[in-house]
Amino acid sequence: MDFLNLRILDIVDIVFVAILLFYLYKLVKGTVAVNIFVGIVIVYLIGKLTQLLGMELLSSVLGEFIGVGMFALIVVFQQEIRKFLLMIGSTNFTQRRKFFRQLKFVKDDSQVTTNVNAIVKACETMGRNFTGALIIIQKSTKLDFVKNSGDEMNIELNQPIIESIFHKSGPLHDGAMIVEDNKITATRVILPVSNDRSIPLRFGLRHRAAVGITEKTDALAVVVSEETGQISYLKDGEFVMFENTDELVAKLKDDLT
Repeated sequence: MDFLNLRILDIVDIVFVAILLFYLYKLVKGTVAVNIFVGIVIVYLIGKLTQLLGMELLSSVLGEFIGVGMFALIVVFQQEIRKFLLMIGSTNFTQRRKFFRQLKFVKDDSQVTTNVNAIVKACETMGRNFTGALIIIQKSTKLDFVKNSGDEMNIELNQPIIESIFHKSGPLHDGAMIVEDNKITATRVILPVSNDRSIPLRFGLRHRAAVGITEKTDALAVVVSEETGQISYLKDGEFVMFENTDELVAKLKDDLT
């Protein structure tokens, strides 16, 4: 009955392990890696069971397998490990303030300096005209490493400017547009393209670039498809579903606070 003598540190330890496993599962959920993740957990649990039962031979074999397998895991899960470390590194006081605001059940949009409505309305217009667009909104992670590939700007963000930048006959429509606070700071930016094979084939380079930059940073991406006119919203390397543009505006404001 010694397991009933739990200390506070034991409870904290269990909670942290549970949180770690939850975020690891969240990173691999929906990918082929989730099956590997489940397999590793099963092998580990079987190894612990053989130790408890005193099955020394099988226990030593599984122990060696797990030890050698750690090097293979780094190769198999390299994208997930990078994403996990980026997620930890991007934790900042802004996100903590957001957490405390959620505890108060109060939404505070006063801190959102970006003209989200202008972005969404411009995307609506461009979608009706089948004009492709890729808009990246910077958060805490600086995007200087990709801004240098485009043209530096310092323009107040508004709907007509966005539409003119992505106009098909304009010189700036190729590549991505970077938004910082309420300023357009770069256009024609070349973004890293994701190699994730789980992305449906119907999505082109704009969507893969949006996935790529949101995988590597905490930036938000809004994409307008040139083929279908559909608006897509991406964060953390994943597509975020929304019913209408009003809900998209609300999600953007919530993610920017």
